[in-house]
Amino acid sequence: MPKITTLRTIRIAERPKLIWVEIETDDGLVGLGESFRGAQAVEAVIHEQAAPLLLGQDARRIEAHSRQLLSPYVGFQGASAEVRAASAVDFALWDLAGQRHGIPVHEALGGASRLAIPAYNTCAGYDYNSGGVAGAARRVIGAGDEFQGPYDDQIAFNRDAGALARSLVEEGYGAMKIWPFDVFATASGGHRISLADLKKGLEPFRRIREAVGDRIEIMAELHSLWGTHAAERICRALEDYGVFWVEDPINKMDDVGALADLRSRVNVPICGSETLAGTTQFRQLLAAEAVDVIMLDLAWCGGLTEGRKIAALAESHRRPLAPHDCTGPVTLWAGLHLALHASTAIFQEVVRATLSTWYRDLVTDLPTIVDGVVQAPTAAGIGTALRPGIRSRADAVVRESALPA
Repeated sequence: MPKITTLRTIRIAERPKLIWVEIETDDGLVGLGESFRGAQAVEAVIHEQAAPLLLGQDARRIEAHSRQLLSPYVGFQGASAEVRAASAVDFALWDLAGQRHGIPVHEALGGASRLAIPAYNTCAGYDYNSGGVAGAARRVIGAGDEFQGPYDDQIAFNRDAGALARSLVEEGYGAMKIWPFDVFATASGGHRISLADLKKGLEPFRRIREAVGDRIEIMAELHSLWGTHAAERICRALEDYGVFWVEDPINKMDDVGALADLRSRVNVPICGSETLAGTTQFRQLLAAEAVDVIMLDLAWCGGLTEGRKIAALAESHRRPLAPHDCTGPVTLWAGLHLALHASTAIFQEVVRATLSTWYRDLVTDLPTIVDGVVQAPTAAGIGTALRPGIRSRADAVVRESALPA
């Protein structure tokens, strides 16, 4: 059997929320995983809880390892540090499985339902969601004032959303996601939005439709910032703009009753939720008919093993699936493999700002996008590895748990 000999974690100060795990086996292979947020907590879980369970074990027993890691006495509900650590480990085990058999992960999962999938561009900037202390509890809402490059799309959708939409259409993208209402949530704790602020938040949607008409789909992201009254007001106002979905409209997205009630009151599709984890939460969401589109983040929900079960739940409820990525390059690869495999997947999220800059500085390969469509990878495993210099960087923290020599 291919025995697990080493679990190695790597994180760098430049990207303090990201953590990678490399799993080595005695047949000379190295699998790569990743998670995001609370990197130090995830690191502790991997070495103090996961490593004692995994070292010396058969790397092929992915399902058994997933069940064990996702069933701690506490920390099993939601996207806890335990679940995020299990997700990173799971990515690495699937990477090993694909490498061992010489096939890409989407084939190891059971084969592709499609060989390409449309991307939508999340209109974030180059440093969105990647800082340290600032915005640690939530996503960084502010976008700064100055453009850092041609793909500083968060500033762009606030300044001239029409020009941004034209640039995306020219690159072949058929969908984009923006969040112009976020800046108004703080004043009332998300429980009220004034008519004046509502109209300001609608302005980017108006400009997009004015600039490109129906040539691009628009997703509205609300980032779980709103109470039900304010969320309903925003959703109703968005009805006139033909939005493809409204994502994570309420705080918290595990309140399936409140979410189902909101969905029954508005005429926009509801999408949720990257913030949830495990099959139980998604089963409850679907059973309550609380969402129209299932969004999941594989680095937060339990990895590919749990993700494909959530995808099966979505299929059984005839709901489309859209993997999340606004966090790290390995999660993007994992999401792509699931999106190619899952029968109801409709989009893979990408951020062109990060794809064009720091993602490529971290890993050896990135997905290929042609005219806004992500192509199926053919390389064995997950499709990428950390660049050789990452571990030796001055700001790198590397920790290993290994079998005794």
